[in-house]
Amino acid sequence: MTQRWSSVLIGLLATPVAILMGCGGSKPATPVAPAAAETPREITSPAGDNSGQGNLAVGPGGEVYLSWMETADSGSPVLKFAVLRDEKWSPARTILENEDLLVNYADFPSMLPMGNGLLAAHWLSNIPDADEAYGIKLSFSRDDGKTWSKPVAPNRDHAKTEHGFVSLVANPGGDLGVVWLDSRKLEGPKKTDDVALMYTTVSVDGKLGPETIIDGRVCECCQPVARRTANGILIVYRGRTKDEIRDITTVRFDGSKWSEPKTVFADRWKINGCPINGPSMAVDGNRVAVAWFTGVNDTPKVEMAYSSDGGETFGPPAHVDDGKPMGRVSVVLQDDGALVTWLERGDQGSEWRGRRLDASGASQPSFVVGTTGIGDSAGFPRTVRNGNSVLFAWTDSKARKVRVAVLDRKN
Repeated sequence: MTQRWSSVLIGLLATPVAILMGCGGSKPATPVAPAAAETPREITSPAGDNSGQGNLAVGPGGEVYLSWMETADSGSPVLKFAVLRDEKWSPARTILENEDLLVNYADFPSMLPMGNGLLAAHWLSNIPDADEAYGIKLSFSRDDGKTWSKPVAPNRDHAKTEHGFVSLVANPGGDLGVVWLDSRKLEGPKKTDDVALMYTTVSVDGKLGPETIIDGRVCECCQPVARRTANGILIVYRGRTKDEIRDITTVRFDGSKWSEPKTVFADRWKINGCPINGPSMAVDGNRVAVAWFTGVNDTPKVEMAYSSDGGETFGPPAHVDDGKPMGRVSVVLQDDGALVTWLERGDQGSEWRGRRLDASGASQPSFVVGTTGIGDSAGFPRTVRNGNSVLFAWTDSKARKVRVAVLDRKN
């Protein structure tokens, strides 16, 4: 999301922003059984000072990759990563240091470990001679991040508009599936206000597959998420109808064709601007959990729904938050249900809270992972499961640093 998008959306959302910050009220989730309060334990973070945009990924061998951005001594933005094995971080490595590297709290880089030392990474780069436009860059490493290939762009249009909000997924043939939001239709003689959800493939040697428009009109800057189920690729995103209904939507790829978009649950949230609050999804075989934020009826709420058939159908949503949610959700599946995290407005900032829900949607008491601010500097906290542990990464906006915590469990 560029400065232009930001200023437009702030104007559109002058009233809803108060809602998103928790000025409305909703009934908190009610635990169905007593449980001991859980306390994640913070561990040393490899990120330096003035860091943010933390992101997490788990490799095939159980190693955890943390990527983040910080400011180099030269003053340029730098994209780094480190690997966690047995609660010990590797030395931080640099993927890219470049003054054209875009720093954006909502649209941030990612990594995908593909096994045998093969890594994929994406980031965003400002487009020269276009003050309010940026593009996507992808690169591969065959040696676990020591060296990186020449970057390629997944889109072919070369339009000086926004291309971003990327999700990466590994394909069985060894190439990379890339999902992104594309605003090429916002410019040109036939411009519209439609932002599209698009997909392509990229081989390790940089060869691009065909571009596919999955959905021609989606919410402009809510992050989509792509994951592989037992039956193909599932993408969850915030849709957008012509009447400005922006509910959470899925599409599925069975290996030959994409399905028609299908709503996870009809909140029917009508809002005339992007809330910058995308969904989260976790997948284990054909078990799927989707969590999202909605502000329908001026009532901010975090919800989660389960699917047992790879996202073909979903059960009724469970209410997750404690009454004053800001959203920015993340979800992981566990053996007996799921764990959802979100930002909840507090008296002096926001708390990053978590809550476990079993397969029926029944919940346990919430717990606090960490604290941060309420604005852009809080970023989008991330959560992953690694074996019996859940790892958390978030930006402490007061300390201006990415922090990491771990929650252990027997299952």
